Amino acid sequence: MAEAPESTTTSATGPGAKAPTRAPAGRRRPGAPASGGTHRGFPSALARRGRVDGVDGLRTLAVALVLVYHVDPGLLPGGSIAVDLFFTISGFVITRLLLAEYARTGSIALLAFYRRRWLRLVPALLALCAVCAALDATTTLWGFDGARKAAALSATFVVNLVRAAEPGPYSDLTGPLAHTWSLGVEEQFYLLWPLLLLALLLRFRARTVLLCTAVLCVLPVLWRWFLWNPDAAHRIYNGTDTRADQLLAGALVAVLLARLRADDPRLASLRTAAARLAWPALALLLLAAWRMPVTQDAGAWTAAWYTAGFLAVAAVSATLVTELELRPDGRLSRLLSVAPLAWTGRNLSYGLYLWHYPVVRFLASLGMKEGRLPATVLLTGVLALISYYVIESPFQRRGRASRRPGRAAPRGPRSSVDRGRARGG
Repeated sequence: MAEAPESTTTSATGPGAKAPTRAPAGRRRPGAPASGGTHRGFPSALARRGRVDGVDGLRTLAVALVLVYHVDPGLLPGGSIAVDLFFTISGFVITRLLLAEYARTGSIALLAFYRRRWLRLVPALLALCAVCAALDATTTLWGFDGARKAAALSATFVVNLVRAAEPGPYSDLTGPLAHTWSLGVEEQFYLLWPLLLLALLLRFRARTVLLCTAVLCVLPVLWRWFLWNPDAAHRIYNGTDTRADQLLAGALVAVLLARLRADDPRLASLRTAAARLAWPALALLLLAAWRMPVTQDAGAWTAAWYTAGFLAVAAVSATLVTELELRPDGRLSRLLSVAPLAWTGRNLSYGLYLWHYPVVRFLASLGMKEGRLPATVLLTGVLALISYYVIESPFQRRGRASRRPGRAAPRGPRSSVDRGRARGG
């Protein structure tokens, strides 16, 4: 999923800073002081409070790969691998924000978190569903036949469950909204992960939370080995339980970086390793997108991909995220932080992901063959801009306004998450 995260901006201190200075104590809420001034075992959790431009640029690259893959799979047969990258980015960003809230308040306001997720994702998704349903009801475009049923499935985040239950070739039941399977995976994951993370944080020390997250990353691999047979490919590809390690890999990076102080020598080693591995990691992802038919039957290679391969991609994606987080002045970060890339990833990636596949079906229904890729890019970009300015931004402002001083706020600790994206987004 391509949703933009709530916040990814660098600050002058913390894990990504050059100087090995101690992370600032941050502002504490009365009645919930951080124990021993250590931010409850996560000394760097409050070091970053905004966006990391390089991560936003990486999101733009990912949504571009998915778009090209859906327009012409022959150009990028493995372009769907970008969804795996989205999952890991989402797990990192959301978990980092949850940890920052816990470090500051001693808890996580779960209802407030779910409300912000709803405001971030659902209004734009409902608008997409309404347009597709209207095209189904009022036109004869084959690409939108049955879109009213698909809209109901998409709006309730169960497309992935429907696809997982189909043993043979995918039916057209989910039609122009089939791509929203990834939203289903993310939202089902985020129904459970904040609850589990909070339980771990309240019960165990930070080191144990880190170990538990690492163990959780391995469990889906074992589960996929148990489930694997060629007839189970759809079940594995679309299942939240079988995809959870890709989101948890990002969460693991967030927990690890929050655990280490800026002057911890282990952080310096991690920064050096990420710098050495980041470019090879990016090359591997692009090579896989270019040459590897991810969703086709390739015998033993497919079996390896559907079992251990998902975690391998998550590890490569986590390497990229770590590099961008720890080295905002590195060459890769500077490349991905170019203003158009960062702005698009920050503001339009969710809308681009939502609208691109219905646009592909729309143009195909019109019989367009020549120039379909540039036409898809142009029309999708226009629709994403409309979605951002007309739907997404107003709802996000509403979510932020409800938390300003002088307005009613939900009881209990308030989250640091200002905008609603694991996925995805």
